[in-house]
Amino acid sequence: MEIVMSLLIGILFMSATYLMLSKSLLRVIVGTGLLSHGAHLLILTMGGLKTGAAPLLGQNAESYTDPLPQALILTAIVISFGITALFLVVAYRSYQELGTDNLELMRGKEGNE
Repeated sequence: MEIVMSLLIGILFMSATYLMLSKSLLRVIVGTGLLSHGAHLLILTMGGLKTGAAPLLGQNAESYTDPLPQALILTAIVISFGITALFLVVAYRSYQELGTDNLELMRGKEGNE
């Protein structure tokens, strides 16, 4: 299962890098979202994909599942949602002001396409 997750994480990082290097601001925002999802899966995979009992005090179980990666991922999901919402608001406002989402045109350079 770890090999499948590693391949999925690699595909997410590859797609995020490709989207973040494009000229469109919306693609950059989607790329940062994909990058954060890849990081969440990486933390979950490095924490170990195993099954076991819930980590409750007072229970005598043979194996416990570590709750720390899941807590870190939950916190990171909330933070990345807020950052993505902020990026979308700033991108919408800049599109209203400048009339384009092309990053080259936003810098004041001529777009060579």
